[in-house]
Order: sequence, then C-alpha cells, then structure tokens
Amino acid sequence: MQNKAVFILVVLAFLIACSNNRYTPVPKAYHKIHLPKKQYEKVSFNNFFLFQKPAYSQFNYLDKQSFNIEFKDLNATLHFSYYILQNDLLEHVKYCNYLAYKHDFMAESISENTFINKKENVFGLLYDYDGATATSTQFYLTDSINHFVRGALYFNFEVTDSISPINSFLKEDVRYMIESLVWQ
Repeated sequence: MQNKAVFILVVLAFLIACSNNRYTPVPKAYHKIHLPKKQYEKVSFNNFFLFQKPAYSQFNYLDKQSFNIEFKDLNATLHFSYYILQNDLLEHVKYCNYLAYKHDFMAESISENTFINKKENVFGLLYDYDGATATSTQFYLTDSINHFVRGALYFNFEVTDSISPINSFLKEDVRYMIESLVWQ
C-alpha cells in the first residue's frame, strides 16, 4: 500500500509539473529592421565642396556654414559645419578633438581613423565610438589651407545594442560621404 501511495504521488507530481500553464521565459528580441538599399546622389554645399549623400536621406540647409543630412526613417541626423580657414587650422583641429573626447566618459572606446586622399587634397580624422554615447561617429576634413568641415552623427535616442544594425549601416554611409568629398 505504501508503494502505491508513493507511485500515485510521483505520477501526480509529474502531471502537475508538465501542465501547459507554466511560464516559460523568452529571450529578449529586437524588432526586425528593414534598411534601404544603398544608393547615393551628388550634392554641393554652397560651392565649397561636393560629396555623395545617401538617396534615402534629406539635405537641409541650416545657415551659410552648416547643414544636416537627415535620415528620418532611421531616426538619425548627420550634422555638418563648414569653415573657411584663416590661418586657424590648429584651433579647428583642437576644437574637434575636444568635442570628440567630450564623450569619453560615456564611451566604451573611441578609435581614430586617419583619412588621406592626396589626389583630391582631402585629409581628416574619423572618430568611431562604441558604447552608449550621444554620437556614434564624428569626423573632420580639411585641405589644410582653405577648407575645414566637421561632422557628427546623432541618433534621436540612446545608442544601444538594439540599434547596432542601424548604427553600422549609417557609419558605412558616413565613410562613403567622407571618401566622396571633393573641394570646389
């Protein structure tokens, strides 16, 4: 009789444990992101320089020295500022370096990539950020004599792992714009 009671208890415990009413944790997931096809079109900024911007972005003048490339569907903005050099290249470079490392306390890492295009006389530095920062990419470009361009990519939300595909996608676009820039 005692064996029957143990057997019944084991069977009941098994049946209760296998019921469909139990909660099963589900791993975190992210929304599927549909990124546009890479296509570019030439634009000019006040006859100072030409470059190719993504066709899925909008060019918006802010004033005589700055403009935005807006990625509305991706909730991001690439801000550009242009300066005519007046023997003040070092001051502009120092200011860009200051702005780039202002995010140092939030960034997990900041890498610097030198850009040199001797054929078009375009030189610069690209700052690439990892971590939860206000910007994921900043850069400056110059011919060292007449022109200086500064840019920064901003998202309208915190840069986290969940937007990593968008961040990588737009970083490629920023690099493409940098590589396509020519002075006029």
